[in-house]
Amino acid sequence: LRLLGVGVGPLPGWLAMRDFTPGGIVGAVRRGYDRYYNKYINVKKGGLGGISMVLAGYVVVSYIWSYSHLKHDRHRKYH
Repeated sequence: LRLLGVGVGPLPGWLAMRDFTPGGIVGAVRRGYDRYYNKYINVKKGGLGGISMVLAGYVVVSYIWSYSHLKHDRHRKYH
């Protein structure tokens, strides 16, 4: 049963059944990656959807990482 199919009431029981060991977390990440790859990248008639989502994610993360530097440069006077 996926998280989106769980209501608010049975949520604590659903979370208690999850495997939070390092191996379980790695397996969950791998399953998520496999689902993403098979849905957007490994298709017969593909488009730019999957690759553009990865590129947009990279742009957002790189902006977040350099935001403090950009904010500092914005307030600097160059004269």
